[in-house]
Amino acid sequence: MNTLATQEHAALPLAQEVLLDAHELTVPQVEHVLDHILGGQVDDADIYFQKTRSEGWSLEEGIVKSGSFSIDQGVGVRAISGEKTAFAYSDDVSLPSLKSASSAVREIGAAGGRQATAGSKIETLSDRYLPLDPIASLPAPEKVALLEKLEHLARELDPRVKQVMASMSGEYDVVMVQRADGQRVADVRPLVRLGITVIVEQEGRREQGYAGGGGRTDYGYFTDEVLKRYAQEAVHQALVNLDARPAPAGQMPVVLGPGWPGILLHEAIGHGLEGDFNRKGSSAFANRIGERVAAPGVTVV
Repeated sequence: MNTLATQEHAALPLAQEVLLDAHELTVPQVEHVLDHILGGQVDDADIYFQKTRSEGWSLEEGIVKSGSFSIDQGVGVRAISGEKTAFAYSDDVSLPSLKSASSAVREIGAAGGRQATAGSKIETLSDRYLPLDPIASLPAPEKVALLEKLEHLARELDPRVKQVMASMSGEYDVVMVQRADGQRVADVRPLVRLGITVIVEQEGRREQGYAGGGGRTDYGYFTDEVLKRYAQEAVHQALVNLDARPAPAGQMPVVLGPGWPGILLHEAIGHGLEGDFNRKGSSAFANRIGERVAAPGVTVV
């Protein structure tokens, strides 16, 4: 196999540590597995590694109602031969599992043999976010304290706030793909989310509001200013709902302007006119060429 093309990206060394070194795997061993697959007259192949750690916290009425933590990991092998594709996967990231999966997918090999592999190349990718670990960015007591602060901010905004529910979640996702042509790329994808739901009451009427946000960063994103904004948005939304009146119901004319409303027509009619559905006879318009079809109650001007 050609020398590996590497990705000049901060995530690659970290991904190799988490996905290969931690499971006593080496790059040459992964290369050998791909060589084994291509030896079965397969046109192309790749191996996908992934490990995800995630957690969730929820607070209601000042009490931690739930907390969760999970780890998901696995490896997938793909082989392509002509128009056929074979997949095999395992949640056991180890050399024996890789060999077993490679033996399974190489059976898809057909006459025609292996394509020539491309030369090595170095890809430089810009960092869209940092390879942070959100779960490790804040101790558990401080995560609970953050939710308590959000609840306090919401309650002090208006005396009509009767109930507050806050939740937060974090995810640390590491992926790496090794291709048969020598390319090896990786990504470390952090993700955090914080949300608040408030229930307000006035003269026996109860309404609720919600706000929240997050992104591919760690819990440091949720500063006091961000927490205050979430609380204000949720309380404001709930108070507006207190004055809301039922919308009129029944049949009404609908006017669609040019542009995006055309999506409605595409979803309602366009998919049924696609050739593959008509060829298979699964479309309502199959075998109806030349007929004039009018939808009940629809007038096109």
